[in-house]
Amino acid sequence: MALPANNLLADIDGGARKALPAQRPPAPAKDAFRHVPALRARIRHADDSELRVTPEVLCLWDARAREQGRPANWRLSDQELEQTRLALLKQRDSAQALWIYAYGSLMWDPGFHFDEVRFADLAGHRRRFLFRTTLGRGSPETPGLMLSLEPGPDVCRGLVFRVRADCADLESACLWRREMIRGSYRPTWLAVDTPQGAVTALVFAANPTHPDHVGELPLSQTAAMIAGASGVIGSNRQYLEQLAEQLDELGIADLYLRELRLQVQRAACT
Repeated sequence: MALPANNLLADIDGGARKALPAQRPPAPAKDAFRHVPALRARIRHADDSELRVTPEVLCLWDARAREQGRPANWRLSDQELEQTRLALLKQRDSAQALWIYAYGSLMWDPGFHFDEVRFADLAGHRRRFLFRTTLGRGSPETPGLMLSLEPGPDVCRGLVFRVRADCADLESACLWRREMIRGSYRPTWLAVDTPQGAVTALVFAANPTHPDHVGELPLSQTAAMIAGASGVIGSNRQYLEQLAEQLDELGIADLYLRELRLQVQRAACT
């Protein structure tokens, strides 16, 4: 989970953002929301997303990190990011569309262009807040927790987005700078079931070897951290509320998030 550009632009000349070249691919031939029409008004277009991490946006994030006194290695280097991306992408047929599984903020702000979205079930995985963060929605004084995906007996219902083959390189690069900026996730290919048929999708699962990985904490401790954490892009609770609302609107039940949301609300009132 990374720092969006909106806070950076408050301190750095916004002209850099305005000068970015338009990167909108030609309009898809079919309605991208034909399978999930409820999403049409509930998802941010890539061109309007402050989490579409182009090289220019990444430079702004680096400038913000320097202002905050963070070390030069606060993130993976450009070379490391590109090496890991290309290593995974070479495992797929480049002539085929790229499918990307979403279970958190990608469900309302993917930051990449797509031409189809479906409901998608990922067996053997579940949403959990597993990673300590002092960046976007946390700070050294009030660390927060990031959502991730861990192995478990459940089926995680989310969304899967289709990216055209000719756009896959550009769109995956923007996504990689966002999701893999600190190496907190383990990108992998997994089969997901959709009402229109199974597909193999790129999934950003938990990386338990990362130093920020704390594992699943007691729900009361998780709730207390989320209730009290905030950072440069907002509160940790705000993220949880956005996620819960998006799932509710789409009719996706997640008992863990439902109970966590209740405990966070109680913790915030004490």
